[in-house]
Amino acid sequence: MSEEELPVPAPGQVLVEMRAIGVNPIDYKLYSGALGANESRLPLHLGAEGSGVVLEVGANAAGPAGPISVGDEVIAYPGEGAYTRRLVLPADYVFPRPKALSWEQSAGLMLAGTTAAEAMVVTGVVDGETLLIHGAAGGVGSLAVQLAVAKGVTVIGTAAESNHEFLRGLGAIPVVYGDGLESRVRALAPNGVAAAFDTVGTDEAVDVSLAVVADRKRIVTIVAFGRAQRDGFVAIGAGNPDTPRIRKAARLGLVEAAGAGKLDVVVAKTFPLEEAARAHAELQRPHPRGKFILIP
Repeated sequence: MSEEELPVPAPGQVLVEMRAIGVNPIDYKLYSGALGANESRLPLHLGAEGSGVVLEVGANAAGPAGPISVGDEVIAYPGEGAYTRRLVLPADYVFPRPKALSWEQSAGLMLAGTTAAEAMVVTGVVDGETLLIHGAAGGVGSLAVQLAVAKGVTVIGTAAESNHEFLRGLGAIPVVYGDGLESRVRALAPNGVAAAFDTVGTDEAVDVSLAVVADRKRIVTIVAFGRAQRDGFVAIGAGNPDTPRIRKAARLGLVEAAGAGKLDVVVAKTFPLEEAARAHAELQRPHPRGKFILIP
């Protein structure tokens, strides 16, 4: 880890003193070569999300939720180079910190949460409808469950049987994946399934979604990009020209839901910032459910 001189916030930027930093698989994939040589060139500025306090505000700096002031408690996302004690970033990337969440929970909200919230925007699920979520116990899936349940949506979530009690605790109806999944889903949804969200990308997940959801525009994936193009459903984050509009609405809705106490971000473990390498190593092995967080 090297030291770099911190710039003064330019117009439209803010300086944030970080209190907690989210750790995500993309962080170690950037230097492991998993994303290709062009993505792994040094120096790398790791980290995409965190929470902290605004120390300085550049001229004309306003965030998506309104004006920003010195002393504001905020979430920084996407905060390139968030593995630091102080971070300069565009004001557009600064959101009010939900007081219902701790510093650590706030730091781990946005990366997985934005994806989950985007899916809610695209599927357009409303009170009284049924949503099928594939991979419902994962980081993205579990936040999508909470967002949907908060809207009054009935959620059927696929997961290994060991995760069923966890999903029930979030308000979802769990169902085991594997042979016969379509029949099990239909039995749990006698009035039909309005929409589906795929976080796993298997042919089973896609095929069942296509079978039980009538409107393909309400089937969303974050992994099965080839199937989405071939079968005419929606992939978010994969060159979708409507992504910026969807993303802005999703992030604001996510922060609002968290502020209202409707979301729980599970923190598995915290590490000092200096032990980021250990956090990365442990994240690549079996570990407790939840986010890893660095503390500056």
